[in-house]
Amino acid sequence: MKIGILGSGEVAKALAAGFLQHGHGVTMGTRDSKKLASFAAQNKGVRVGSFRDATLFGEVIVLAVKGSAAADVLRDADEDNVEGKVVIDTTNPISDAPPKNGVLDYFTTEESLMERLQREFSGARFVKAFSCVGSALMVHPKLSGGPPTMFICGNDAEARQTVTGILDQFGWEVEDMGSAEGARAIEPLAVLWCIPGFLRNDWSHAFKMLR
Repeated sequence: MKIGILGSGEVAKALAAGFLQHGHGVTMGTRDSKKLASFAAQNKGVRVGSFRDATLFGEVIVLAVKGSAAADVLRDADEDNVEGKVVIDTTNPISDAPPKNGVLDYFTTEESLMERLQREFSGARFVKAFSCVGSALMVHPKLSGGPPTMFICGNDAEARQTVTGILDQFGWEVEDMGSAEGARAIEPLAVLWCIPGFLRNDWSHAFKMLR
């Protein structure tokens, strides 16, 4: 597939490398191409351009930016360019306040960030994924307990199936949590995931659903 990635941070780079590893075409969108110069030099085949370039290129779009910047980035990319496309939403609504006893604050209350984005960019087919684990474990996570579980949700069943295929390729088990309202439960998992990291510098873990 053709993948357009919005962002230039560690999540964007980890997922870009994963898609390249599996033979997908990748264009990364950023406001500052210098941030990706070294990554592009080390990962042949990746293209770097604007947010608009990435959304024009991608059949699937990956939103991998700071949660507070997500809507602005999609506006810069042009809403028409994500119309009808699967948008993998990796973001979390983390506030600028530092964690308190290891616990992050979110700027959302009753609704999730993904619901806000889906409402504004109604033509896009958002799927929440990769939001409850660190970038180092996003592609082929190697953990003693076996493949971890990625929780996903979104209003479009076909879009969720597309993302499930990507997660299968990247070495994850998938639990489909249904419509976009499921993000109200998925996004807070990032708060829980981060607590061992902030308290004990333990970042090598992931969630798993057992039956």
